[in-house]
Amino acid sequence: MKLDAFDYTLPSGMIATSPSEPREAARLLDLSGGDLVDRQVGDLPSLLRAGDVLVVNDTKVIPARLQGKRGEVKISVTLHKRESDHVWRVFAKPAKKCRTGDIIVFAENFAAWVRGRGSSGDVELSFVNPVDGSELTKSEIDACLDCYGSMPIPPYIARPEGVKDSDKQDYQTVFAHNRGAVAAPTAGLHFTQSLVSSIIAAGIKILPVTLHVGAGTFLPVTVDNIADHKMHNEWGEISGETAVAINTAREKGGRVIAVGTTSLRILEACYQQNGAIKSFSGETDIFITPGYEFKVIDGLLTNFHLPKSTLIMLVSAFAGMKRVAIAYRHAIAKNYRFFSYGDACFMTLNPSPDIIDRIKAITDQEL
Repeated sequence: MKLDAFDYTLPSGMIATSPSEPREAARLLDLSGGDLVDRQVGDLPSLLRAGDVLVVNDTKVIPARLQGKRGEVKISVTLHKRESDHVWRVFAKPAKKCRTGDIIVFAENFAAWVRGRGSSGDVELSFVNPVDGSELTKSEIDACLDCYGSMPIPPYIARPEGVKDSDKQDYQTVFAHNRGAVAAPTAGLHFTQSLVSSIIAAGIKILPVTLHVGAGTFLPVTVDNIADHKMHNEWGEISGETAVAINTAREKGGRVIAVGTTSLRILEACYQQNGAIKSFSGETDIFITPGYEFKVIDGLLTNFHLPKSTLIMLVSAFAGMKRVAIAYRHAIAKNYRFFSYGDACFMTLNPSPDIIDRIKAITDQEL
């Protein structure tokens, strides 16, 4: 399948640069029925049923962006994958200035030496104390990141003067618990404790999984044939308790609703590897494109994704390419806000062709 099949044109003014206030006031395009319905995220409890389970990603974004120097040369670093307690793979600018053996200094007690370059152009760093060259522990690196790092806001969010202090909270979900992500699971950004309480009161369980989102989620797809694209690995985990709750809900007729593509990916990756939802811990590079047969997920709450991205391929696989194209056309016409801090849509697994045709007819009339 060709990459151009997932392209669309978005006016730059529709890219959100801050979240809605309050968060559940974000708009929600409901694709779950035979019509396109404009709602708010706060309406989500009415779209769910008692007995459903809502699966959320409890990863916590770390301040993964660092500014350092190699001699007099300024080096910008974005962590994207932890290889061990003290070794990270990073995207560096300018990467050509990072040669094996070089030392990049971020602070008087925080530096890294370059172990080498990866095949995809990233750089492998070993974090050390520049005073004595000793390797830093995981907890020491985390403390240094909290002190010297900044939130890894996506490049499409305009920050001419740098990351704002408000991004420290805005770019973190209420479910954030397990440190490790270098990009937020953005569908979760719409939730507040008030909305969580309303969902639980409606008889819906909220279940955590973990997928540490990597910066590779922002990398463009550069191949013409999407089958040639290589996904970056991400680490994830599903607890035995969550697995049992999901399986119990499914046995009783409840639906599994994923909050975000990250929650969806870890669940489908677990099933793909094990033929069931069970306790899981490990890496996944699952790449979901149209034609994929979903085994776990019945519904998805997700943001609006970049053109030609792996995420728009995933939602097109889930809801149907035609249905997604119609929904995005509607969202642009109605001035929805796009991408990480933007609005959301709620969709169910690809419906019958007659429902898609009905949606298209309604959209054609309003446009």
